[in-house]
Amino acid sequence: MNVNEKTCLRFAKSIKELAAVKPLDKITVREITDNCGLTRQTFYRHFIDKYDLVNWYFEKLAKNTVRQMGVSMTLIDGLTQKYTLILKDIVFFRAAFQSSSCNSLFEYDMDLIYKMYEAVITRKTGKSLEPDIAFLLEMYCRGSMEMTVEFVCGKLKTDPAGMARLLVEAMPERLKGLLSELN
Repeated sequence: MNVNEKTCLRFAKSIKELAAVKPLDKITVREITDNCGLTRQTFYRHFIDKYDLVNWYFEKLAKNTVRQMGVSMTLIDGLTQKYTLILKDIVFFRAAFQSSSCNSLFEYDMDLIYKMYEAVITRKTGKSLEPDIAFLLEMYCRGSMEMTVEFVCGKLKTDPAGMARLLVEAMPERLKGLLSELN
């Protein structure tokens, strides 16, 4: 692990600690830096804002889960791992997914999964998404993100494997055929 990554992880640890006691939207960059003993200048050398930090941390997790779906693991396995990792850090992710910022983790994850599915469909069909498929995909991704928030907030009583199974079962049939290589 290089120095830059260690620095970023210090910021991530700091924001996770702060998110345990106050809403993410109320945490300031000064609080993050004071909590970990680094400067604001160092923070801004690595991140645009606190939401960029949250998204960076999520990306570290995603590269071993979401980004591996269809590469080294199935859709169900990737989703199960994603939700398992989220549960391990549930206090932080609950705060992050409840943020109302336009740079929020909700929007970041939504964009991540949409682009991942879009790439699979484009690779399979050899063309860009047709408007009706793009609509179905966006509707599915938005719905799965809303259900992710419900899961993270404890409103869905299921485990990571059950959540993954339900999301796959909820996928529209037209998308299932186009995304079959993920299974």
